[in-house]
Amino acid sequence: MAASPRIALFIDGANLYATSKQLGFDMDYRRLLREFQGRGNLIRAFYFTTLVESEEYSSIRPLVDWLDYNGYRVITKAAKEFTDATGRRRVKGNMDIELAIEMLELAPHLDQIYLFSGDGDFRPLVEAVQRKGVKVSVVSTISTNPPMVSDELRRQCDEFVDLAQLMQKVGRDPAERAARTPAAPGTPANPALERRYGIKQGDEAGEE
Repeated sequence: MAASPRIALFIDGANLYATSKQLGFDMDYRRLLREFQGRGNLIRAFYFTTLVESEEYSSIRPLVDWLDYNGYRVITKAAKEFTDATGRRRVKGNMDIELAIEMLELAPHLDQIYLFSGDGDFRPLVEAVQRKGVKVSVVSTISTNPPMVSDELRRQCDEFVDLAQLMQKVGRDPAERAARTPAAPGTPANPALERRYGIKQGDEAGEE
């Protein structure tokens, strides 16, 4: 009997969030993990995102904390804030370098990588990993107008997985939103966390 392929997930957090919103559904990160655990020997599930450290409360912080305790390896860094020529406050930051380093370091120990991003900047990274003998699947969508994945990234990857085809497996059931569980001790109540990211707080988070 053939051994299960060693796989890893590399999730560009901002890109995946934008893609799921364009498709009109909320991601359920516990279901996402279960779906890919069933596809092979899941070695790592990375989630990359930037944080605005100057804000007293970041809307993404509860998600980051939840993922950290529920099977994901979360990689973060502070976003850079600046004022543009019109005097408006802007936030700039991406995790491309961090994602690339982690992927290249782990690639020798993997058979397949799932990259959750449509960013064409990752094409050279995908090519480099393929040279190491690793199959690369890109998870994004072409079901929106315009598509959320660049054409060059789709051409480079070994397999393209349209997120629209995974909605029923990794999306949040809207009916479950009403059945919120109490927050864990010391965790501030945050109903928006469930609405926005499809996760629950508390000891029974994500149970079906």
